[in-house]
Amino acid sequence: MTAGTPIPRWRVTLDGRDLTGTLRPRLIGLSVTSCRRETADQLDIRLTDHDGQLAIPPRGATLHVWLGWDSTGLVDMGTFTVDEVEHSGTPDELTLVARSAHLKSSLRGQREQSWHDTTVAAIVDELAGRNNLTPRCHPSLRDQAVDHIDQTSESDINFLTRLGLRYDAVATIKAGALIFAPIGQGTTAGGKPIPAATIGRASGDRHRWHAAERGAYSGVRGRYEDKGRGHTGDVLVGNDDGQGVKVLRTIYASKSNAMRAARSEYRRLQRGVSSFEITLARGRPELYPETHVSVRGFKPDIDVTDWLIKSAKHHVNESGLTTELELETKPLHVDKAPEKSE
Repeated sequence: MTAGTPIPRWRVTLDGRDLTGTLRPRLIGLSVTSCRRETADQLDIRLTDHDGQLAIPPRGATLHVWLGWDSTGLVDMGTFTVDEVEHSGTPDELTLVARSAHLKSSLRGQREQSWHDTTVAAIVDELAGRNNLTPRCHPSLRDQAVDHIDQTSESDINFLTRLGLRYDAVATIKAGALIFAPIGQGTTAGGKPIPAATIGRASGDRHRWHAAERGAYSGVRGRYEDKGRGHTGDVLVGNDDGQGVKVLRTIYASKSNAMRAARSEYRRLQRGVSSFEITLARGRPELYPETHVSVRGFKPDIDVTDWLIKSAKHHVNESGLTTELELETKPLHVDKAPEKSE
């Protein structure tokens, strides 16, 4: 490399023991992939075992990874549990796949339970407790009322994902915590703002933008039947302007539940309007899902869009450190969308 060229740095420990020096001359490639939903973050490491001297780590071992540059320092990418190990040849290689969350049997087992007159936080706290996880429910969701919901022949992780759809929220498990947080607010699970990022065209060597038809749905309609009051009705989020309104199949038990579901689906549809993928020639390991992004130097339709990171993959090898980002449209704040009851 020429003088002044940034040099990628990385560090790996195994159960607390620093292996960076041992792995560096053997590294073929290392990548960390972060996704937003219930999918755990994933670490992939490929190593050359040309001399047969590499020991195979046990499944269940803990790997801790940092990525960065000599000029800016290392970014903590988190801890990962080794799930898969593969040895292949020739030439001999060792491949490790590790994930940020180990889905315990208690999370995968089917359960039967009903909740009445409770809150999102109470449900998250209970499910975290019975799976020995730390509950981390976003402040904006903690006091959201849940009139009634059933978990019927369903695993805890699937039930949480379905609960998340009601509130357009993420249900995921990372670093021993059960996280339940809204999509698109640009905050951590604790409610702290995530710093926004700007990406210029000069930062990337490949990109792809795709736009769907904006008029597919102009609004979302939810229906409800309040048996206690003997009343049925509809709610609408968005507009019924002849372009098409999506009608939710579920009949909700109250007007508030129908409105909440319609808002969540309206936000989800907005995020699907357009997508943008870009590979950064100089990787930025500090970028992760839910970060708000502005891009510059592309077409006006691309630059004017407010973007949200959906997934990020950071890859390091002998050629350098790169970052692949998948972005989606940041949804309009739902409070600004027209709403009405019928």
